[in-house]
Amino acid sequence: MRVLVTGGAGYIGSHTVLALVAAGHDVVVVDDFSNAKKAVVSRLEELAGRQIPVHAFDLTDAARTDELFATEQIDAVIHFAAFKAVGESVQKPAMYYRNNLDTTLSLVEAMQRHGVTRFVFSSSATVYGEHAPVPYQEDWDRLDSSNPYGQTKVMIERILTDVAAVDEAWRVALLRYFNPVGAHPSGRIGEDPTGTPNNLMPYLSQVAVGRREKLTIFGGDYPTADGTGERDYIHVEDLATGHVAALEHLDTMVTRTRAFNLGTGTGTSVLSLLRAFERAVGRELPYEIGPRRPGDLAVTYADPARAHAELGWRATRTIDDMCADTWRWQSQNPQGYPED
Repeated sequence: MRVLVTGGAGYIGSHTVLALVAAGHDVVVVDDFSNAKKAVVSRLEELAGRQIPVHAFDLTDAARTDELFATEQIDAVIHFAAFKAVGESVQKPAMYYRNNLDTTLSLVEAMQRHGVTRFVFSSSATVYGEHAPVPYQEDWDRLDSSNPYGQTKVMIERILTDVAAVDEAWRVALLRYFNPVGAHPSGRIGEDPTGTPNNLMPYLSQVAVGRREKLTIFGGDYPTADGTGERDYIHVEDLATGHVAALEHLDTMVTRTRAFNLGTGTGTSVLSLLRAFERAVGRELPYEIGPRRPGDLAVTYADPARAHAELGWRATRTIDDMCADTWRWQSQNPQGYPED
């Protein structure tokens, strides 16, 4: 298939581009590079061993989005493009709703005009909200989120479900994934957040490389084995192959829309992740225990049984793999990607 990957220069998108190429698909990328570096493209082409068509524009531009579908023969879409910082979404909710919803609507309307009906959506475990039982299962129907970023994911899932409900040709996979970490084993591409990292692993790797003084662990008194919160960390390479599996499953899906959790099914505590990263680095790293953050839950992890049964997919990489690959990326690229 010829697959359009929106946000294909971003962290998860770039790894998925390589997984698609490895699986024999042709890839077209669109990215406005607001949260990605242009240096990613040359590295993707180096690793893929081929040129990758890249269109640099904002998908909220409906005219350019339509032109893209008119000029490229697209068979399916994997949609990553979105603003994604939870904290920023709380401070700038209108910006998040405008960007994430308009991007999706522009894309869907162009697909409808050009007869493209295969869609894989980058959703999130945030759609389960604060009240879903752990482990999270896809049939939980009271989707909610405590922040505007998560609410955009809930709304987009609803939009896609409604679009597919009125056109029997549409097939949509909603991929709800948990805590992506790790990097490509080559060390050539990885996570390079702008400014202060919002997530644990990139912050920890910047501490290890000397860009941050120490790690602050938010909460040491949770009802867990070591008092720190537990999350379902999944290697970005496993996540990428999950997108390929979902894409290749679309034509055999019985229902027009189907949600899938992409996770390991196991919670790992913050301290356990820290210790694994110290093993990868070969030394202890400075940290302190701080107060809990409002809204953080003690334990969250996936039930990935549906993805295994229906997609034939499961996560295979360990926490030590995740940390070793992250450290290889960060140590080889201490300042991240070069500036454009």
